[in-house]
Amino acid sequence: MIDPKAIGFGTIDDIDQIAGKRGDRQFSSGQQEITAVLMEAFAGASTVVRGNCTFGMFSNHAENIDDALRQRAAARFLIDGPITQDDYIDILALLLGKRHQIPVGDHDLMRAQAMQKAVADSYAGHSRPAEAGLARVFDEVTRDFGKLETLAELGSYLHAIAMAEPRFTGRAVKNITDAVKARAMDFDMPDEWFETPEPFLHQPYACKLEMIEALRQPITTEMVVQEINRYADSEWRYSDSADEAAIEETVRGMERMAEAKRRFAGEA
Repeated sequence: MIDPKAIGFGTIDDIDQIAGKRGDRQFSSGQQEITAVLMEAFAGASTVVRGNCTFGMFSNHAENIDDALRQRAAARFLIDGPITQDDYIDILALLLGKRHQIPVGDHDLMRAQAMQKAVADSYAGHSRPAEAGLARVFDEVTRDFGKLETLAELGSYLHAIAMAEPRFTGRAVKNITDAVKARAMDFDMPDEWFETPEPFLHQPYACKLEMIEALRQPITTEMVVQEINRYADSEWRYSDSADEAAIEETVRGMERMAEAKRRFAGEA
């Protein structure tokens, strides 16, 4: 990962079990030390960005990750299991394999799982927030400004989100703008650029800039709104999940106490 001559993707699975949340006594000192190391490595005062590797943190309980560490994740992706009818047909066919004679039937296998279609549907789905709390903020802002079309209006939306959700900070804005820039630069370069150095590498800097400029996608207000909603939705989801888990645990404790009192009274 630290070799600048290599391109790598590092994975940290079950990050909520490995790195502890600061101030939570359920986590050991060792887990909290891992949190400190990762925070310093990912976006600390001595972090060196070489641009040759990306780290992915994976968790089924992202609400248990330290807020500051979670906010170092520039891009968030919700990876669900099968949801639609097509998803269940596809996963059944995939896991069952090919050593059977059961016909597929009226279904185009894996058409719904095409990466380009899935990504496009995902982005389009964030034109409006999915979480109820964020949707209320979005409705209030659009009621005041109408369709968000200027930096002032987009910034006002960000400010309204921050007022409603304290976890939404300036680092969130950086992550959102990084995601927007990454989408704009998501294109395939021509194969001939890599076959010989003359078509691209040996060109003057200004010419290279023009060649890349011709390939990149324009940054639009719709793209910015989608990335704001995608990031803010995740923060709302983590916050709601954490609150709901705490409430359920408290309710279970009260129910156990009530049952214990009833049994004690009956025995007495």
